[in-house]
Amino acid sequence: MADVIDLAEYGEGFRDDPHPVYARLRELGPVHRVRLPPPESYDSWLVVGYDEARAALADPRLAKDATGMDVRPGDENLRAVEDQVLGEHLLVADPPQHTRLRALVTRAFTARRMEALRPRIQTITDELLDAMLPLGRADLVEAFAYPLPITVICELLGVPEMDRTAFREMSNEFVAPAGEEGFLRSVDRLAAYLSGLIEDKRCAGPSDDLLGALIRTTAEDGDRLSPKELQGMAFLLLIAGHETTVNLITNTVHTLLRHPGQLAEVRADPALVDAAVEETLRYEGPVENATFRYAAEPLEIGGTAIARGEPVLIGLAAADRDAGRFPAADRFDLHRDTRGHLAFGHGIHFCLGAPLARLEARTALHTLLRRAPALALDAPAAEWLPGMLIRGTRTLPVRW
Repeated sequence: MADVIDLAEYGEGFRDDPHPVYARLRELGPVHRVRLPPPESYDSWLVVGYDEARAALADPRLAKDATGMDVRPGDENLRAVEDQVLGEHLLVADPPQHTRLRALVTRAFTARRMEALRPRIQTITDELLDAMLPLGRADLVEAFAYPLPITVICELLGVPEMDRTAFREMSNEFVAPAGEEGFLRSVDRLAAYLSGLIEDKRCAGPSDDLLGALIRTTAEDGDRLSPKELQGMAFLLLIAGHETTVNLITNTVHTLLRHPGQLAEVRADPALVDAAVEETLRYEGPVENATFRYAAEPLEIGGTAIARGEPVLIGLAAADRDAGRFPAADRFDLHRDTRGHLAFGHGIHFCLGAPLARLEARTALHTLLRRAPALALDAPAAEWLPGMLIRGTRTLPVRW
């Protein structure tokens, strides 16, 4: 058995900036056995090399569903989530179940539906800035980066406006738990809320929102989503549909404000906004590590033997800073060729919502820089979110 590297020993510095740690691990090899920092605190394999990560993301021997495997992470939190909320959705399904679910969801989550959101996204963006800009300074997360995607995804799915504050609390506890108790509480609350929301949608009859479309969508053979699958898909779309975009917007603004020369380039040439978003996805993407996979059979990754059933974390942030793939990878560079970055994953689990996330981030950045040309950091960003899933800061104080 390989030596276990305890990531908690790197302390708060690992949470604030994990990239130097990932760089040292890459120097030692592309795959390591690590003990995750609290609240997880269990052992897993961690893939930090780009080539190995890209291959692992598309390797069918790495399953998302660990049912029936002898070796599990040993963490009851994961089991509770899988049983109550995450049991039947794309991120925890393998073919042929994944193929079936993705086909059903894709019928409702169309490019046409996403593109039709563009005017509404622009309107929400302008309304948020109308409220924020007269203040002269604000927390960008609270005033802008959070309310934009949560409003978009809630309107898209048909979540009542009165529920959005409570949903934010549940979501925050889930993706960045401060401890086991809060995490499990968020699981229970999310399960109950989503179940009630779906039942309300059924009773209300046909609607134009995405959740209504998912309830009605039917494959050519008459197949449709079960109640448990609907709950899982609603969870995935609500959590993944806004948490990642909040941090994509925040990280893009934060990174540009810390690179004034490149910020000046974007201000001078707004066509560079798309490049800024893509380079942020590579340089400081909102998802640090992909959700767990499990070895469905003994296999090797980067020359490292992994036994059946063992959990594997694929480091998206680590892989996208691999200088073997992206020269001078620790430098933020608007003119870099970012093609092939892994911020949205790779293979059959490539993020379904990538077009929507890009649309929201580009709209937000274009509009913010145009309307607040003197935007600057007002103080250092507050603490980075705990855990190894989401990469972002709790607040981002800015002035203009």
